[in-house]
Amino acid sequence: MAANEKIVPAELAGPLDRAVRGLWGVSWGKARAWIEAGKVRVGRDVVRDPTARVSAGAGVAMDERAPRKGARGGAAPVDIVHADAHVVVVSKPAGVSTIPYEEADHDTLESRVRAYLESKAGARGRGRPALGIVHRLDKETSGLVVFTRSWLGKQSLSSQFRHHTVHRRYLAIAHGDVRPRTIRSFLMEDRGDGLRGSARGKPPPSAREAITHVERIEALEGATLVGCRLETGRTHQIRIHLSEGGNPIVGERVYVRGYAGPLIEAPRLMLHAAELGFVHPATQHEMRWELPMPDDMRAVLERLRA
Repeated sequence: MAANEKIVPAELAGPLDRAVRGLWGVSWGKARAWIEAGKVRVGRDVVRDPTARVSAGAGVAMDERAPRKGARGGAAPVDIVHADAHVVVVSKPAGVSTIPYEEADHDTLESRVRAYLESKAGARGRGRPALGIVHRLDKETSGLVVFTRSWLGKQSLSSQFRHHTVHRRYLAIAHGDVRPRTIRSFLMEDRGDGLRGSARGKPPPSAREAITHVERIEALEGATLVGCRLETGRTHQIRIHLSEGGNPIVGERVYVRGYAGPLIEAPRLMLHAAELGFVHPATQHEMRWELPMPDDMRAVLERLRA
């Protein structure tokens, strides 16, 4: 065990920020700042999400001297859809992680948004801008993502996501003839072959309910353009539900086991978060945004139309 590593007791298991606050006796703000600055490790991995879960017995280390990476130094531009004092809505390009998943992953959507906020603050900036993670998209998925900028924003959006009141609609190109339906299952981290998937029979206590509403938009050559509205937001939910129904998403490289049909070539996963809506934390007004399909996905769509 590293000299600066501490073991999470049972009473601190749960969100990482709570564990750090308890282990080091610091404020909530200090704990979150350490985590978001990349100064906290769980095991061998740097974790920057304060809401990430840690188990009892996990080793957590904090290095206050660790350099903060990815926020400055020529960060790539970011497409801001909406920004105010409480939330910032961003168009995420495919190929960029929402948050870091390993220490070397410096160029993320989170780092780009932080760099944008710091550049806007300029000389008036006082420390690192607050930025909360309330949801994320897979690296290969494009579309709308919201970050929070205030404690009110974090509390409100976290509650809306937790109670499934956030409007989220995705566009996907899926193999085969997809029929409209509502898919309900209980998702597990390992369905028996090392992949996430739906429980067969009685779900174990660790399984979580997932509900996806699928609409058929357009029949294509060997595929279907569909709209998927999430009632819940589990990891890889749309990818798993479509694949288990016999219609893996075009460009899918993970959830394609057992698919007997020919696989359509695509540069990446053909999944796009096209619509996002929620109640604004401060004004209580319903807000909604739509984002057109990106060029790489539209090119595949046009090819399959021909």
